[in-house]
Amino acid sequence: MNPIKSIKERQKGYVIRNFSKSKYAKKLKLFHNIYRGETCFIIGNGPSLKAEDLEMIYQKGIPTFAFNRIYLMFDKTQWRPTYYISQDEKTLKNCTKEVNQMNLSYKFIPIFIEFYHDVHIDNAILFHLVSSGTEYPEMSDDISSFVGDSTTVAVTAAQFAVYMGFKKIYLIGVDHSFSTYQNDKGEIIQDNNARDYFTDEYNKDKAELYVPNIDASTRAFISLKRFCDEKVIEVYNATRGGNLEVFPRVDFDEEIKRL
Repeated sequence: MNPIKSIKERQKGYVIRNFSKSKYAKKLKLFHNIYRGETCFIIGNGPSLKAEDLEMIYQKGIPTFAFNRIYLMFDKTQWRPTYYISQDEKTLKNCTKEVNQMNLSYKFIPIFIEFYHDVHIDNAILFHLVSSGTEYPEMSDDISSFVGDSTTVAVTAAQFAVYMGFKKIYLIGVDHSFSTYQNDKGEIIQDNNARDYFTDEYNKDKAELYVPNIDASTRAFISLKRFCDEKVIEVYNATRGGNLEVFPRVDFDEEIKRL
C-alpha cells in the first residue's frame, strides 16, 4: 500500500474510533436542545406523500427532516426540508450531483460514506452511524457520540429530533411498504399492488439498490417507540394510509389545523 494512503487510512480509523472527541462531534453538539419542547415532521418518500401536505407544513413554518431523493418533489412545492439526511451509500452515490445542487443549510451524512465510499457532499455535517448488532437496534440520545443504525433513515432522523429537543414528532409519507422487499429469512417478496415512492422516477436505478427488509424496519420503529416513550416524547403517524402501525394514527388534516 502507498505509505501516504496508509497513513490517511489509519487517521480515518482513529477519527471513527474517537468520534465523540472529533471536530465532527463538536458541530453536532451545536444542535443539542435547539428546539426544546417544539414539534417537527419527519417526511418519508412513500407514495402517499403529497406536495399539498408539504405546502401546508411550509405555510406553518414547522421544522422538517427529509431524505435521499426528496428533491424530486421540489418542483411541486415551495417547501424545503430544514434538515436533509441520507445514509444509503448506493442511493447517494447515484445522486451526488443532485444532492450537492440542493440549496439547503443542513445536510447530514454518515462519516463512513465520505471516508470509505468516495462520496463527497459539499458542506455535509458528518455523523457516526453504529449498528448494535441486536434484533431491536439501539437508539442514541447523543448524536455527537453515535447514531443507532437501523437501516431506516426515518429512525435516524428521529434520533436527531430527540437530540434537538423536539417533544412531538409526526411522520408522513412513511408508507412502510414496497413492491419488492425481503423478510428475515432473506426471501424476496413481490407485491404488484404496491408503489415504492411518490414518483416512479425515484428508483429508476432500483436494480442497483438494496432490497428493504420490512421485518427489520418494523423492529426499528418499535425500538424508536420504546425510546421515545421513555423520554415522554410523542410520536404520531400522520401518513395517509400505508402499513406502519407501530405509532398512534392521527389525521394529518386535523393535526395541521391545530399546529
